[in-house]
Amino acid sequence: MPLFAPLNRPIRDWQGLRVWIVGASSGIGAALARALAARGAWVAVSARSREALAAVAADCGAAAVAEPLDVTVADDFTRVRDALLARWGRLDLVVLNAGTYRPLRAWALTPQAIRETLQTNLFGAMDGVAALAPMFSAQGGGAIALVGSVAGYGGLPKAAVYGPSKAALINFAETLYLDLAPHGVSVFLVNPGFVATPLTAQNDFHMPALLTPEQAADAIVAGFGRGAFEIHFPKRFTGVLKLLSLLPRRLYFPLIRKVTGL
Repeated sequence: MPLFAPLNRPIRDWQGLRVWIVGASSGIGAALARALAARGAWVAVSARSREALAAVAADCGAAAVAEPLDVTVADDFTRVRDALLARWGRLDLVVLNAGTYRPLRAWALTPQAIRETLQTNLFGAMDGVAALAPMFSAQGGGAIALVGSVAGYGGLPKAAVYGPSKAALINFAETLYLDLAPHGVSVFLVNPGFVATPLTAQNDFHMPALLTPEQAADAIVAGFGRGAFEIHFPKRFTGVLKLLSLLPRRLYFPLIRKVTGL
């Protein structure tokens, strides 16, 4: 493969592509569903909230499908997968976007908070892939997108569980690429910076380079069009965090404390 060739098959023509977005009742997932439907994709949206899903599906046009799903229930993935295959015959792209966030310092950790975050952010994504990878391999094509976070690049204050869950997701996506790319299956890793969603509304600190969900959706669509493995944005913010993660810990820790004030 040439050094600068796309790692994935670029997705530029969305007309008639069958896309399933998990975690689409609000925020990035809902905005991405609307953006892809506007480009001609057939969109299925999943999350726990039936009413919110119905509203998003209505925005996406008559071809859109709302399929409620709880990512903490592993069997829900196979149930909805089979329902969509029965309706459409195949899937072209699945975006695993469901996630939760609770600002936590080390002294505020509880077993319940740890397990709730990992169950949604990590185990839910892994259960989704377990239901999808054999199907895509059998098809000989398709794409899986995992939505992580720049919080997975390195340790950050108030991310005692969220950060590790996203760091593990980044590693998982890299491993998936090694396994699935030879079978013709694209694997995309989406690492957003701060995006204005109900989850980030919990933050009581300044969020640099804050984007709207619609801006995030546009960045993701552009990344799909490039065939990029990692889609990270906004680069003026994510680039800084990438550089910080390369520093020796002796420099990284004081810089993070200075930048965050925590």
